[in-house]
Amino acid sequence: MLLAGLCTVDVVQRVDELPAPGEKVQSLRVDVAAGGPATNAAVTAAALGAEATLLTVLGAHPLAALARADLEAHGVHVVDLAPSQPGPPPVSAAAVRDRDGERTVVSRNAGERHFHVKVPLFGVGEADVVLVDGHHPELALAVARGARARDVPVVLDAGSWKPVLDELLLLVDVAACSAHFTAPEPGLHQRGVGTVITTAGAGPVRWSTADGSSGEVPVPVVEARDTLGAGDVWHGALAVAVTREATVTDRIRFANEVAAERVRHVGPRSWTTAIAGRNRT
Repeated sequence: MLLAGLCTVDVVQRVDELPAPGEKVQSLRVDVAAGGPATNAAVTAAALGAEATLLTVLGAHPLAALARADLEAHGVHVVDLAPSQPGPPPVSAAAVRDRDGERTVVSRNAGERHFHVKVPLFGVGEADVVLVDGHHPELALAVARGARARDVPVVLDAGSWKPVLDELLLLVDVAACSAHFTAPEPGLHQRGVGTVITTAGAGPVRWSTADGSSGEVPVPVVEARDTLGAGDVWHGALAVAVTREATVTDRIRFANEVAAERVRHVGPRSWTTAIAGRNRT
């Protein structure tokens, strides 16, 4: 499985209450880990037993080494397209409320991170599915084009509209959208996307296909302890399910179950051992 996109360093503070503007609060716990949509999806895929390779841009800063070590410790093979780039990787600061897992996040995302080397189609031919998040546009396009040429399914993590999507959506088989995602006309099916899935937090996940079929799949009811990255985990599980489940509803059901397990656990990585038993081939 090949995943292409953003890698950040996440600093996560767990607090009794989310601070108001100008307020300082004492945290209950601090975690530091690699993050970002494609990155968290890669950790999920590896935990589910897939061979996960992440194509991203990290660079030579010590913080990049921290992210790389975290990912390798969790079974993700990292390919850094700009290993000598100076400056820190994108950093995300999050506060998570202890009683219900609600969170606030401030992130630079890809920011000014660029790479000037030709993007290799590393591993596209060997992948059974690819996932792109669009945060590095030229990377997403190169991987999606390579996958389309090789009949490898392309899954898009569509958290928000990005200019690259005008071109990228023509290459996407499954667009998994957040509830806040909106796209200019024409619609995603009219742009060539075969399956469109929309998540809604704890609400049912809705889906439709280009042939006119549609439906929704309920989300398991669990006590949420930590919702940080839950959407990314869901996308990673969905991409794995594309290779393991035959129907859209079964793929969504699998992703729902994995994401529900994630929110039951505190911290950016503690949930990975809980989903390892869901390995299926």
